[in-house]
Amino acid sequence: MLKQKRNKGRIIFHIDMNSFYASVEMAYNPKLKGKPVAIAGNPEERRGIIVTSSYEARAMGVKTTMNIWQAKKLCPDLIVMKPNFERYRTASGEIFKILSEITPLVQPVSIDEGYMDVTDLDGNPIKLAKTIQQRILNELDLPSSIGIAPNKFLAKMASDMKKPLGITILRKRELNQTLWPLDVREMHGVGEKTAEKLNAIGVKTIGELANKDTYELKQHFGVNGERLKNRANGIDHRPVDPEAIYDFKSIGNSQTLAMDTTDESEILNLMTSLAHTVETRMKRKNVAGKTIQLMIRYQDRKTITRSKKLQNYVESKSDILFIAKELFEQHWNKEPIRLLGITVQDVEFIQNIGQQLDLFTYENEAGKEKLYETIEHLTKKYGENTFRSLERYGNADNQQPRTSFQKDFLDDYKRL
Repeated sequence: MLKQKRNKGRIIFHIDMNSFYASVEMAYNPKLKGKPVAIAGNPEERRGIIVTSSYEARAMGVKTTMNIWQAKKLCPDLIVMKPNFERYRTASGEIFKILSEITPLVQPVSIDEGYMDVTDLDGNPIKLAKTIQQRILNELDLPSSIGIAPNKFLAKMASDMKKPLGITILRKRELNQTLWPLDVREMHGVGEKTAEKLNAIGVKTIGELANKDTYELKQHFGVNGERLKNRANGIDHRPVDPEAIYDFKSIGNSQTLAMDTTDESEILNLMTSLAHTVETRMKRKNVAGKTIQLMIRYQDRKTITRSKKLQNYVESKSDILFIAKELFEQHWNKEPIRLLGITVQDVEFIQNIGQQLDLFTYENEAGKEKLYETIEHLTKKYGENTFRSLERYGNADNQQPRTSFQKDFLDDYKRL
């Protein structure tokens, strides 16, 4: 680890792994190197979606979220593989171990990217970035790009500017040359809909956003309008917070159907599977939630979300599914469905939730009073953790997460 020092300006790194899933597969099987490789959720199905692809595949026009059949039309030699989540989790853990050996100020934001605050480390930041990049490449055979800047937003923008194996510096005093000429769509935090709204008020570049009237932006975008302008001007005071991995308010799962369908049995099967995955993720985080949200996307891509807030916290698959089915029955218009999603919102750690006794739970809890007395007696005699809830913890870590794996890996980061 480098020695610590005092420095007035912040130095933030954003480490972004290049084509992560595909790169991990190539590291595991070197025969794949140099070939067009894509990772897809359901390789056997025509609507399987490309999750990521190698740069060889990207050169042929293969893009993330593209259907497999479209990708193969562009790249007939494309090697399509199922994701191996455990392999990616292991690789990610090794990456963040390397980063954490340099500084404790590491904030993972997904399985393949994270921030480092190296302000108080001695030495040249560019040399440090090269050392990190080379070490990850040498030890794990995985390429990465690193952005260097005085804050998180600019570091993120910088890491996207040169891939693969890029190291880019963004300085505030140079933004008029490096950042402002870019299309506003290239700005981190600006999605397609926001870009369209910005275009409609005459904002087409990041520079135009940086110089747009704040009052007008707030009229169209609320407080987010001022935030976007600040970002465009290189203003971002957010700290690199290692504890931020625990800041979440919802847990959800969604999946595209193999074919657009109105088959209620197929829809129910998918909803059951989604509820099970959400329950699994909640058990991993040891949380419960008070609001259930259902998302329905129809064949014409029209999407609706409907939710119901409950009096009590829920965490079980059966409770989640019951409310989701109720919402579905109330709001489905009988048109063919392309995608379904179930999300539990207003989540809280179970240890922070007081036991809620109502007319339905009081009798059950009262019946357990003798059991609680016995547990308390044994705890006093033998210490804490005499008992563990096997149902809650027994198999949670062995369950394979699916479409929400990017967030799931954060659950295990602090255990490494």
